[in-house]
Amino acid sequence: SSQEHKLNFKKSKEVCLRYIQDAMLQKQWKRAAEFLSFYVESLEKDFSREYVNPSEIIWRVGTEILCHCSNGSMREFNSFIEQMKTFGVKRYLKVCLEHAFHLLCNGLIDDAYQNLSLAESWRYGEQTAIQDKEMKLIQAYRGLLDYYSWSKQKNILLEHGLDGFENLSVEQEMHSCFRKAAVNLKEIIKIPGVWDLFVKCYVDLLEFYGDHNEAHQVLTEYAYNSKFPANPNAHVYLYQFLKRHGESKKSLISVLKILHDLVPSHELMIDFNTMLQKSKKRKRCRLGLEVIFAVLDYAGWKENVKAWSCLARQVKQIAIAEKHLDWIKQEWNSRKDWWPAFHFTHYLAKRDWKESESLSYEKALVAGILLGKDCKYFKYVSHQSCKAQVKRFRILKKFVNKHNPVYLRIS
Repeated sequence: SSQEHKLNFKKSKEVCLRYIQDAMLQKQWKRAAEFLSFYVESLEKDFSREYVNPSEIIWRVGTEILCHCSNGSMREFNSFIEQMKTFGVKRYLKVCLEHAFHLLCNGLIDDAYQNLSLAESWRYGEQTAIQDKEMKLIQAYRGLLDYYSWSKQKNILLEHGLDGFENLSVEQEMHSCFRKAAVNLKEIIKIPGVWDLFVKCYVDLLEFYGDHNEAHQVLTEYAYNSKFPANPNAHVYLYQFLKRHGESKKSLISVLKILHDLVPSHELMIDFNTMLQKSKKRKRCRLGLEVIFAVLDYAGWKENVKAWSCLARQVKQIAIAEKHLDWIKQEWNSRKDWWPAFHFTHYLAKRDWKESESLSYEKALVAGILLGKDCKYFKYVSHQSCKAQVKRFRILKKFVNKHNPVYLRIS
């Protein structure tokens, strides 16, 4: 009966898809391809009136299988993708974009550009308006390829110093690529989203032609527009731009303050701490201590000599002046229960001494101030340095013994 046929078809389809999934998870691509062909064949033989929309499954599974089959040729992949483009009009632009990515991964840049250009000229009634955002993506990636062509022409011009007609020809080609790239890149970055690569390329174009005001405006909008998602990279790009163009420390600190709030473990926090320590303003020095303590809360920084050096320098200055010990106390109160096991164990002292004398020195100074002269880390490093007769460690030991009251005051 018709109802029985529908149930059987649905069941066999689900079973077939499970087999395909199982084969793909086990990287049995040939087996997955065989099951996919059965799946397609079963759809062709289905005479029920129930609406079935399997085109996306076939497209995504088929693409994955072809990408992993060792004997799969580009010709076969292109043939499959062209069929997928006509399989479901709602996914036409998505399939075109994926096709372009695959071509780019295989170094076929001109083919990818042509593919995107054809997709850009595609029209299909109301679907064109519905897929407006996808069309903008198509245009944006074409803009990236125009930027790539522009960059190649620029390098030829700068490296080879062409003369006369040849020089003029390259310049004209460059400017043509610039215009096409700039138009499409500018459009995509107006839409709220994460557009890091597009923004970087557009700013590069603007800077090359000296339009620094426009570049500054683009980066500021990208970083501070509340309609855009929070994006640490947006603040990194703005900071790098401001630094390249010699902007004031106040501007740089303002940008890095927001980056610190978003990603306290970011590599630029060392630069941020250095700027704050050099400041004569009490508020900034206090923030500098907060920044460097926060950096060392993360495992990725545990063995970073520069980070420990920054903290050691500031802690040492405070201990000598015996001012602002409350700053250290405030930072240490939230860490004293876990930092000793995280940073200052006997095992870590042995490992650090073996791998880096400089790291041991900086950490021992911090450990001595924060945990006192009886700290396991400080005692081990002091003992080893005495045997090795390293002068600066003897000075360090005297410094920690002299300023042991600092430990008692912050404990």
